[in-house]
Amino acid sequence: MENWKMAVVAGTVGTGLVLLLSGKKTAGVVLAGVGAAVLASEYPDKLEEFRDRLPRYAEQGMRILDNVSRAGERFAELLEKRGRAALEELSY
Repeated sequence: MENWKMAVVAGTVGTGLVLLLSGKKTAGVVLAGVGAAVLASEYPDKLEEFRDRLPRYAEQGMRILDNVSRAGERFAELLEKRGRAALEELSY
């Protein structure tokens, strides 16, 4: 990839991210989209490969989020039980 294209991709994606985080969603999405489009035009085969793998990535992400959610629920239950036990000890 040529230097100017790398600069366009990095600049638009970086600026888009900053705009998204600062609350200017429309401008952030547009700039990030421009960077993604330049990157996709340079590497169309990689984009197609990524698109084909996207369902698997989404499934793995959902599995990870499910595990984290279950761990959080167990942690909350444990804290609740310990809190009740401590409260019972104080009341006797």
